[in-house]
Amino acid sequence: MGRPRGGQKERKKEHYYQAAKRHGYRSRSAYKLRQIAKTHKLLLGVDRVVELCSSPGGWTQVLRELDPSLQIVAVDLEPMLPLEGVKFIQGDVLDEKTIERIKALTGGSVDLVLSDCSPKVSGHWELDVVRQLSLVEGAINIAHSILGNKGKILSKVFQGSGFQELMVSVRKKFNSVKLIKPAASRKTSAEMYLLAKGPRGRSLSGST
Repeated sequence: MGRPRGGQKERKKEHYYQAAKRHGYRSRSAYKLRQIAKTHKLLLGVDRVVELCSSPGGWTQVLRELDPSLQIVAVDLEPMLPLEGVKFIQGDVLDEKTIERIKALTGGSVDLVLSDCSPKVSGHWELDVVRQLSLVEGAINIAHSILGNKGKILSKVFQGSGFQELMVSVRKKFNSVKLIKPAASRKTSAEMYLLAKGPRGRSLSGST
């Protein structure tokens, strides 16, 4: 999402788009996760991951590349080509039935939740921001319900109407909250990544 700048031709020339093609990543956003994982030691102490809005699978590829031993459950409304060792759920991440399937496959406790969710762009910036924040809130709620005591969530978020209220809500639910802008994010984009650690009020068995 983000306010559109330039056309399709310009985007294809963009550095990370071309690099993703060369490396075999399914999306340019793979570099965002690589950068965040390295800078913020995202996978330290992580064995079990739930990835929301995973299709086409660029982030999933990075997870497998950085740590092939990870137990990954990927979720998306759209289909995703299979990746070795990854369990995939096709469903709406805001649907309670999908959430129950996630809990069933993970045993109800994970170390990391990832969300690169964006709504289908309507062309109306304010509406798109509201829809994206709704997806973030859904991801935060899922994470809070399945993360262990030292678990963390990394979620894409856009700064706009409702952003400050969202941050207040997240800080009430997690012990540590920070905002990250990886180099691979376009400078013209309102996109940020929210990293929250240590869900409050969690007492899950087997927590890391």
